[in-house]
Amino acid sequence: MNLHEYQAKDVLKKYGVAIQEGIMVENANDAVEAAKKLTEQTGTSWHIIKAQIHAGGRGKGGGVKLAKNLDEVKQRATDILGMMLVTPQTPPQGKLVRKILVAQDMYYPGESEPKEYYVSVLMDRQSKRNVIIYSTEGGMDIEHVAEVTPHLVHKEWIDPLLGFQAFQARKIAFNLGLIGNANKEFIKFITGVYNAYIGVDATLIEINPCLKTSDNKVVAVDGKMSLDGNSLYRHADLAAQEDKLEQDPIEVEAHSFDLNYVKLDGNVGCMVNGAGLAMATMDIIKLSGGEPANFLDVGGTANAERVEKGFRIILKDEKVKAILVNIFGGIVRCDRVAQGIVDAYKSIGEIPVPIIVRLEGTNAEEAKKIIENSGLKVHSVIQLKEAAEKVKEVLAAN
Repeated sequence: MNLHEYQAKDVLKKYGVAIQEGIMVENANDAVEAAKKLTEQTGTSWHIIKAQIHAGGRGKGGGVKLAKNLDEVKQRATDILGMMLVTPQTPPQGKLVRKILVAQDMYYPGESEPKEYYVSVLMDRQSKRNVIIYSTEGGMDIEHVAEVTPHLVHKEWIDPLLGFQAFQARKIAFNLGLIGNANKEFIKFITGVYNAYIGVDATLIEINPCLKTSDNKVVAVDGKMSLDGNSLYRHADLAAQEDKLEQDPIEVEAHSFDLNYVKLDGNVGCMVNGAGLAMATMDIIKLSGGEPANFLDVGGTANAERVEKGFRIILKDEKVKAILVNIFGGIVRCDRVAQGIVDAYKSIGEIPVPIIVRLEGTNAEEAKKIIENSGLKVHSVIQLKEAAEKVKEVLAAN
């Protein structure tokens, strides 16, 4: 589950992390009132208007603007709200901006120049440890920095038994070249960020930029946070903040049916039971010359109802030209799945694309007979190779 910037900052603040203060609003008039309130609270006279979508690179797409007075606050808010914001991390058509964050300007003059850094915390699966990635080159695409100047990207792995140690915080601050009060501020900052990562069961916290202000404070000017969906039962307050409008509506519907579904860009829909089998099925589709249209795992308790819902979800994608059903009957009986396919076919009505069904395992022979005797336009196969050949055949016919 992804959080918006304003939500991520609220979480960080609870863990003692200094943030760029801001107020989320959904219309231009409220933006002006938010700016007035921020001026009273922080003394800022300039404000930053930020689009709130689940994507990075908002500034490059025109989704982050400086406003030097209240008239500009209203104008910038009007311009950004309702726009289709296109960034390197959005679909080609962009994402609709429904919310903005009115934030205080942190780039004020002082005793030294502001300096931007990059900080993130995530799981390094290769080493099986959490890792803090940091760089002096904040405000830029970290992938570009890592490619062009890899020596400027540092990593600090955290021992899962010992946790984040004080000497590691000092080491990171030293490698970033921070001295004096900025050094002390950063140690507190990075400790709070890591505590937040652990505390909310995050899979990623990224702060870019992490800013050293002109008066040597260290604050999160931006915040990206992803939470482990399997842990949300422990964080009901955060789960309630999920913005379903930022997600694919088909994925939201599938989730409501307890189906594991991810939309892809291909032309062959697939329905399987088990994530490993799903990956193998997508490989088969690729080998047949097609492209997977989705990842859909109906789970180990696949029954007629779940199969029908799976079909309805897949058919919402207009790009789908064929559907491959690949079920292994271990816990679930293949004959029950086969009956579910027949019932779903009759319930939905005429399905406009060919369906290839491979059922293997418990009661597979009975399942094949149910499919063949149904009179429906369903192609039954036994081997994966047959499935690939049949997918290729029906795609060529269409």
